[in-house]
Amino acid sequence: MNYVPHTAKDRQEMLESMGKSSIEDLFHDIPSELRVKGELPIEGGFSEIELRRLLGGLAKKNQSLDEFVSFLGAGVYEHYVPAFVDQLLLRSEFYTAYTPYQPEISQGTLQNIYEFQSAICELTGMDVANASMYDGASALAEAAIMACEQTRRKEFVISDAIHPEYRDTVKTYTSTLNFTGIPVGYLSGVTDLEAVKTAVTDKTAALVVQYPNFFGNVEDLQALAEVAHEKGALLVVAVADPVSLGVLEAPGNLGADIVVGEGQSFGNPMSFGGPHVGFFASKEKYVRRMPGRIVGATVDTKGQRAFVLTLQAREQHIRREKATSNICSNQALNALAVNMALSALGKSGLQEMSGQCLQKAHYAYNKLIAIPGVEAVFPDQPFFKEFVVKLPKDPEEVNKTLLQDKLIGGLPLKRFYPELDNAVLICVTELRTKEEIDLLADRLGGLI
Repeated sequence: MNYVPHTAKDRQEMLESMGKSSIEDLFHDIPSELRVKGELPIEGGFSEIELRRLLGGLAKKNQSLDEFVSFLGAGVYEHYVPAFVDQLLLRSEFYTAYTPYQPEISQGTLQNIYEFQSAICELTGMDVANASMYDGASALAEAAIMACEQTRRKEFVISDAIHPEYRDTVKTYTSTLNFTGIPVGYLSGVTDLEAVKTAVTDKTAALVVQYPNFFGNVEDLQALAEVAHEKGALLVVAVADPVSLGVLEAPGNLGADIVVGEGQSFGNPMSFGGPHVGFFASKEKYVRRMPGRIVGATVDTKGQRAFVLTLQAREQHIRREKATSNICSNQALNALAVNMALSALGKSGLQEMSGQCLQKAHYAYNKLIAIPGVEAVFPDQPFFKEFVVKLPKDPEEVNKTLLQDKLIGGLPLKRFYPELDNAVLICVTELRTKEEIDLLADRLGGLI
């Protein structure tokens, strides 16, 4: 089958328009020794049946969470995804609608984004949210930049209890703009409040923290907000797993000025780490400095409800020097999955999901620290669904052995925090059963 759509006549007309008589004449600048003579040295093609067998064999080399029980979290989480979500996302009008370049005729896409923004505001307790960002890490970087520009200050204080890869992303973004991140350590598993009081000054644009933090512990946002606001700084809060907001107080109700995070937990699979969907929300008074775009609701000339791009201060729409950000993509399909999942769950369903995470994580915590040799690293801190324990053996070796029983262990923390040698971050979501948790405890007890 010939996959080239152009006829011989088409090709000849194109050559003549360029003043060339042949294909060889067109490529005469390429040295002859670099050109392939004759047929391309490739094997013959596959039949459809052969191709299916080949690709099927390759696919079987991948192992999924249908086969393994995972206790690994750290920013990417296995949560329940209602069955209808993937089916509806496969509709062509959804997965081919990239972004509303002609917003007036993209009412469905705009409505989806508007409802996504509304859901984010409900979860975070903030006034406004924008269209989806790339992911949680880049959203946090954009938040740090926005805080510096809003306050016209060049420094921000950032907690070491934030996901290390989020911090790396923030550093990459802000360093090119000559904004400086000042790190503050953690104490007993949460941001060191006394160190924050020393670090936050009249030159500080923002205090940046995570809630719950990377260790799974719940930060005291009210106390942190008071320190930041006393010096005229903003409180920026990252939420790596918004499922936690089903049981925790919304950051906006605790003094946060900007709340960003990762929406993967709702309706989006882990999928080898992406694509994901960041979210970004803030108080209304900062709306004109928000990156990306904001969809609003209005009425058309007939008085019917309509959706519009209310603010679009990004490079594709205005001059670069006037743009709030260079973000030029839109995770609308992922955001639609978030909308679908949240619509299916509802408020009571979200509370049930987050409540099960909380209860099962604490059950697992108690089972593991009861094993001789396993120690709680931060025993006095409240946590949501992730916690840190210390093993008497190298966690990397322990995890390799657990894999033989199709158990994916937690994240060894030494590569990010050298002081936490043999410590591992365990994650337990609502999908884990009592039997699976008991199996982890049993196998772990037998290894150490």
